[in-house]
Amino acid sequence: MTQSRRWWLWGLLLLVLAVLATATWVLGLAGGWRGMDALESAWRGLFQDRTLPEGFAQGNGRIEATEVDVATKLPGRLLEVRAREGDRVEAGQVVAVLDTASLEAQRRQAEAERYRAEQEREHALAVVEQGSSELDYARRDFARLERLASSGKFVAEDQLDQARTKVRTAEAALRATRVQVVASEAAIAAAQASIERIAVDIADSSLRAPRSGRVLYRLAEPGEVLGSGGKVLTLLDLTDVYLVIFLPAPEAGRVALGAEARIVFDAAPDSPIPATVSFVAPRAQFTPKQVETRGVREQLAFRVKVQIAPDLLARHESLVKTGVPGVAYVQLDPAAPWPEALALASRCP
Repeated sequence: MTQSRRWWLWGLLLLVLAVLATATWVLGLAGGWRGMDALESAWRGLFQDRTLPEGFAQGNGRIEATEVDVATKLPGRLLEVRAREGDRVEAGQVVAVLDTASLEAQRRQAEAERYRAEQEREHALAVVEQGSSELDYARRDFARLERLASSGKFVAEDQLDQARTKVRTAEAALRATRVQVVASEAAIAAAQASIERIAVDIADSSLRAPRSGRVLYRLAEPGEVLGSGGKVLTLLDLTDVYLVIFLPAPEAGRVALGAEARIVFDAAPDSPIPATVSFVAPRAQFTPKQVETRGVREQLAFRVKVQIAPDLLARHESLVKTGVPGVAYVQLDPAAPWPEALALASRCP
């Protein structure tokens, strides 16, 4: 066999192998496509099984709760923080304390000013008493001279003038001392008001939780200097938990405030939770980016808040977590019966 004939046979063999490999790949790809078609068919069947009947609407979202910031009223150095992230706090509980050394000094100064004003008032009252006695004597002396003059006895004119002047001078001095009494009493009231204001500032330096909840964020640490309104903690009000969804206008127009709803979490798809519609936006807006469907995102929709009952939250407070994704189902027609899977929510513990 010649060299050229041998190379020709090898080329023919490689060509046959290539044809066989291509045919095998095409057949496998066709099988994969058939598998994809089967998967898509199964997905469509699942979607059709979950299609809501007439009289209901649904939307996806995440669990949210009302957030409340614990912030400073006055600037100061943070002395102590008594709560950490995840802690449960009660309404009125002291969760942080500011340094009050300067406020205590201001209160002592105000108390000293009040004491000085009280002493000035005592002095003014003594002067008033003295002036009253002098005025009484001056009036009696002037009246005596007038009786002597009227009885025909000789009384010098300048004596009468001097007695009359003494009366007027005593009256003016008495009025001046009484004004001093009023001024000292006003100074006492001002000092007392300063003391009360400083006491309020000292009380406000102990930061209290405005409502019961769970600490979401701890935003400051002891030793930091905070300005007025400086945030220390962020609390979650676990009695105000809701899920926000967006519904198109045809469905949002049929939603009534207080309408029944169900929330199904992705983490617990078999445990619907009863809820009610607490808010429907008065104006349409663009749906947020969390709505994955582009066609829905490009439409205007109304924001609807679906709220969980506070008594239910109180019984399961330790399980409440924000940010958990889920789907809310809203009853548009009060006469429409709930689907069997969602009717289980009526037996939620």
